[in-house]
Amino acid sequence: MKRFTLQIGIALSGMVLLFSGCNQGGNAANGALSSSAAEKVYVAPGEQDEFYAFLSGGYSGNLTVYGLPSGRMFKEIPVFSQFPTSGYGYSEETKPLLITSHGFIPWDDLHHPDISQTNGELDGRWIFVNGNNTPRIARVSLSTFETEEIIEIPNSAGNHSSSFITENTEYVVAGTRFSVPVPQRDMPINEYKGNFKGALTFINVDPEHGHMDIKFQVIMPGFNYDLSHPGRGKSHGWFFFSTYNTEEASTLQEVNASQNDKDFIAAINWKKIEEYVNNGGGTEMPANYAHNVYDESTHMARSTMKKKVLTVDPTKVPGAVFLLPTPKSPHGCDVDPSGQYIIGAGKLSADITVHSFDNMLAAIEAEKYDGYAYGIPILNFEEVLAGVVKSGGLGPLHTEFDGKGNAYTTFFISSEVVKWQLETWQVVDRKPTFYSVGHLMIPGGNSRKPFGKYVVAMNKITKDRYLPTGPEMEHSAQIYDISGEKMELLYDFPTHGEPHYAAGCPADLLRQNSKKIYRLDENNHPYSIKSPVDARVEREGKDVHIYMSTIRSHFTPDNIEGIKVGDRVYFHVTNHEQDFDVPHGFAAIGANTSEILVMPGQTKTIVWEPKQVGVWPFYCTDFCSALHQEMQGYVRVSPTNSSIELSWSVGE
Repeated sequence: MKRFTLQIGIALSGMVLLFSGCNQGGNAANGALSSSAAEKVYVAPGEQDEFYAFLSGGYSGNLTVYGLPSGRMFKEIPVFSQFPTSGYGYSEETKPLLITSHGFIPWDDLHHPDISQTNGELDGRWIFVNGNNTPRIARVSLSTFETEEIIEIPNSAGNHSSSFITENTEYVVAGTRFSVPVPQRDMPINEYKGNFKGALTFINVDPEHGHMDIKFQVIMPGFNYDLSHPGRGKSHGWFFFSTYNTEEASTLQEVNASQNDKDFIAAINWKKIEEYVNNGGGTEMPANYAHNVYDESTHMARSTMKKKVLTVDPTKVPGAVFLLPTPKSPHGCDVDPSGQYIIGAGKLSADITVHSFDNMLAAIEAEKYDGYAYGIPILNFEEVLAGVVKSGGLGPLHTEFDGKGNAYTTFFISSEVVKWQLETWQVVDRKPTFYSVGHLMIPGGNSRKPFGKYVVAMNKITKDRYLPTGPEMEHSAQIYDISGEKMELLYDFPTHGEPHYAAGCPADLLRQNSKKIYRLDENNHPYSIKSPVDARVEREGKDVHIYMSTIRSHFTPDNIEGIKVGDRVYFHVTNHEQDFDVPHGFAAIGANTSEILVMPGQTKTIVWEPKQVGVWPFYCTDFCSALHQEMQGYVRVSPTNSSIELSWSVGE
């Protein structure tokens, strides 16, 4: 009995040590395994999350939507990549969205989402994202959560300091990471210095429909333009871009692009340049770029090739562009909600450098210059400095704000989020991340009105956080409660692709405007049908158009004959449901595309080119009713020289 009691005592002591070890400092209230942390992220069945979080999908080319605080992924929005789940980029309606001057490009590296704003506050209308590889900016509707527009960016490469917007969504910017010859031409790479240029593109946004158009490009020196953020409040009208490789090195950049003690933040007075352009300034340059727009009325996208772009030489607009010296190799470039402080995070510095907008204006007024770079004034570092956050950590990258006077900066090398105070520049808290954190996001953190309840850290390395899945694992995001004086790690969850940045907003901002169906009476697709009685099959030479209806649980027509090998068959499928959350899928054996998922009231088209004689089935891919399995049909394919006439059944 004594031996048994002793064993129980040892076991209980071990459990105490185990759980105290899992909580920082032995305090269960602060631990990620504490019941209070679990309660803060728990969303009960039937309840909904408080915030939407839109995470970039990086090399997936897509945008992912999560709930906060639960960390549940609700949707993956295809933007730059073909997506067989819905048929995006495969259907005839959406393929034009992926057209570029290089042809059909069904992939990109999606980095930085930013939500539209009015008066510096999130308005929940659209979210803009950038394609980093083939330079593009996309606009996604936040009522349908679908991509509506993609514009290609000429004279650019590595479209990285994008797609950040001004506080009334006047402009979305697209800044080049890799400088290139402008215009492009055949020239020796080792003649980079002085010949390569960086284009900073300002794309205006129609306030009613959101349609984009390139207003002007500022042709800058051939630095690398890494990240950017708009001014707001008192600095509205300015845009700030971090730069590196001011050495203009073209080889071994990890060494040769880190020689200068300081690089720059480029401050662009876009209102002054806008005035210059509106008064006839700038130079039109031949260009070739695609502008792709989806029409919600016709359910179809159209691609147009543009042939010119307006460029601006910054030296021709005095007072429009200045360079703020910043510790070498800055990555993040962030502006606080008041618009007063511009934070430059030098990746090779242990400190965080903060510039003052007021000091910048004073230095400009007094001409406190330390020289020029290609005719652009370089402001004196000490004159524009507001303060330095000391001992912040190792490898500062990005900063977000909670609207309460605090800033939060990620440190990649030391794997932590550091909280510090604006104006005092004092570190007040720090918490580890797991591991190698890059970006972070506070809902509304890139606006005048942040919602300072949570911060989400997006980590580059997962290692032991989740069950192993071979050499490749998903990345990790971690959510911290920042409502109190100290940050509290609540939860971590895997993310799809590599999230480079995120944007978040209250669910209430979007919930009421979320589209549930497409109204059939507003469907102006040229191949739509308003009723199953309009279903038919028509031949135009070797092209066959099938006007098909789908409704629980039947295709009309469901049996089709007279198709021949070598025909090009267009299935135009209209979903006649008018009930929320009842899509229908369509797939045909042998199709060289994907299935399509057709929303209620929508029409989509898939092309099928039969290559073999036979009777081939098609079916609904989305489980829609108890009789979903019966939702199918057949296409009879005859030899090319067959004389069999078209016929079809309509359920008689």
